[in-house]
Parts: sequence; C-alpha cells; structure tokens
Amino acid sequence: MNTTYTTTAKLFHWGMALVFAGLIALGFVMTDMPLSPEKLQYYSWHKWAGVSVFVLVWLRLVWRVLNPPPAYPSTMSPLVKAVAHLGHAALYGLMIVIPVSGWLMSSAKGVPTVWFGVLPLPDLLEKDKELGHLLREVHEALNFVLLFLLAGHVAAALKHHWIDKDDILKRMLPTRSTPKDNT
Repeated sequence: MNTTYTTTAKLFHWGMALVFAGLIALGFVMTDMPLSPEKLQYYSWHKWAGVSVFVLVWLRLVWRVLNPPPAYPSTMSPLVKAVAHLGHAALYGLMIVIPVSGWLMSSAKGVPTVWFGVLPLPDLLEKDKELGHLLREVHEALNFVLLFLLAGHVAAALKHHWIDKDDILKRMLPTRSTPKDNT
C-alpha cells in the first residue's frame, strides 16, 4: 500500500506553494504601487505566473487521477476525512478559478494577457470598465479565501504532526523517500 505521495506529486505541491506565495506577495506589492514601468512589469510577471498556475493545476490534477494519493490514516474520523476532501477540492477549485478571474478581469479592462511576453491569449470578454472593476474585487476576494484555506491547510497538517502524531505531514515532505516510484 502506498503510504506517501510520489516525488512528482511532491514537486507539484511544493512548487505550486512557492509560486502561490510569490503571486500573492507580488499581488499585494503591485496593487499599491503608483503607475510606472516597474508596476506594469510586475503585472506582466503576475499574469505570466497566473497562466502558468492554470496550466500546472491541470497537469497536477491529471497526475493525481493517475497516481491517487495515499489513503488517510484509519484513525481519522469520517467527518475529518470529509472535511479534508472538501478542503482539497476547494483548494484545487481556487487554483483554477483565481487565474480565470484574473484573465477575465484583464479582458474586461482591455489589457491583453500575453504569456511570457510571447503567446497572446484571447480576450474572454469585451472591454467593460465597470465589469473590470467588479472582477478585480472578485479576484481579490478569491485570493483572500485562498489565504484562509491555505492557513487552514497548514494548521491541519501541523495538528496532524504535533497533536495526532500521524504521518499526514511527513508523507508530503520533500525529504521523505517515495516507495511507490522515484518519478
């Protein structure tokens, strides 16, 4: 029985955690800056990373379907397992919806999204200043929901490690070997 995540799943998890940390930090910094070439560059980087997250989350989901995660410990109650499943589903949903909300916002504001400055993405909406403002609020609110869920995710992992003393946290740590595969 598989008791730990694959190396690939761990790379997706920790890599995306780093990207999200950077995206959220950059989002806070760039929104408070006065209009400048630096601010526009930060927006470009933020959008590039957001589109990359959108692509990576789909790859991550395919990997997860093909390589199911280890079962929860038998000591976890059905309610706790259900909450964990719901939390993970919400995190995956936000990893899809947040980049889409940013893309919609850019489209409504009439600002093209060009992935890595090379691949122009189609606008999803016609230019509409009022809708662009609303979508900015939606994008920000979704990111705050993400921060809340991430805090709960980290707190739950630490609770499992320090209070429940099970292997929930250890099986996702990058240093733990993966018996199932090394890919």
